Amino acid sequence: MSEETGSCCAPSRDRRGAAPSPGGAPAAGGGTGSTEGMVFLDGAEFLMGSEDDRAYPDDGEGPVRTVELSPFWISPTAVTNTQFAAFVDATGYRTEAERFGWSFVFGGLLPDDFPPTRGVVGTPWWRQVEGASWRHPFGPQSGTDGIADHPAVHVSWNDAQAYCDWAGLRLPTEAEWEYAARGGIRGCAFPWGDELEPAGEHRMNVWQGAFPRENTRADGWYGTCPVDTFPANGFGMYNMTGNVWEWCRDRFDPGTAATDTRRDPSGPAEGARRSARGGSYLCHESYCRRYRVSGRQGIAPDSSIGNTGFRCARQA
Repeated sequence: MSEETGSCCAPSRDRRGAAPSPGGAPAAGGGTGSTEGMVFLDGAEFLMGSEDDRAYPDDGEGPVRTVELSPFWISPTAVTNTQFAAFVDATGYRTEAERFGWSFVFGGLLPDDFPPTRGVVGTPWWRQVEGASWRHPFGPQSGTDGIADHPAVHVSWNDAQAYCDWAGLRLPTEAEWEYAARGGIRGCAFPWGDELEPAGEHRMNVWQGAFPRENTRADGWYGTCPVDTFPANGFGMYNMTGNVWEWCRDRFDPGTAATDTRRDPSGPAEGARRSARGGSYLCHESYCRRYRVSGRQGIAPDSSIGNTGFRCARQA
C-alpha cells in the first residue's frame, strides 16, 4: 500500500492509517515574543502573484493583484535545528512525525543498503521511513550533528504552530511571506531578479542535473544547506526560495486569490490544507519550478516531510 500525495513536491500523510491525534503541545505564551534578530518591514503595497509562463495557474498563483500590508516583523532565516531543539528541551514537545512513528524522506538521502519501504504513488522518490523525524532527518541511523544550522525539517504545520505559540510569535501569512521574499523588487520571479543563475552564479539550493537520478551538486549541496548559505535579498531575507518549503499561516485554496481581500489578506476561512512557499532542494525545472517567490502548494497540516520547515513572524 502506498501513501497518497498532494503534489510532486511534498506528499501529504494518509490519515487513513491509525495514527495518534496531536497532543503534548506546549502552553501558549511560553516564549517572550522577542523580535531580537528579526527584520522589521514597513507596511507597503506590492504586486502579489504571477501569470508569466513559469507560473502554475492551477496552484492559484494568479491573478497578479495589488496587496497592501501593515508593518510586521519576520525572521531572516528558517528556524534551525538548534532553535527547534531549544523549544523541545524547554517544553518536552513531541512532533507529529515522532508520534506517528514515521515521516517522508527523499530516497536519495537514504543509505544504499536501507531496507525497502513504502513509496508515494506517482512520486516514488518519497519513502515512508520509520523513525524519521527532525531528530533523525535521514532515517533512524541519522542525527543532527553537523547540521545544527540547517533548517529543522519533518516539522508539520501543527508543529510549527506549536513552536510559534511557545516563542510568542506566529507563522507569516502568504502575503507577508511573498512580500519579504521579493525583497523590494517588483514583479520578478526570484528574490534577486528574473534570471535563475545570474552570470552563472547559484543563488539558491535546488536540484541540478537529471531529477531524481543525478544531482551534480553544482550549487554545493545535495540535501539541505545552512539557513544563511546564499546572499540575502534586498530585505535581508535568506533562502526564501530553494532549500526547504516554508509553512505559512493561511489555509490553501487555489481559487481564492482572485477574491481574497487586498489589505492584509489571510487566505480562505476554510480548507483542509495549509499553504507552503518557496520550493526546496528537490525542485527542478523538469518537473517542479515552484522555486519562485510566487510558487505555492497546499499540504495537510499534520504532514511531515524532509524538505519542509518554517520561519516566524510577528505583527508590528
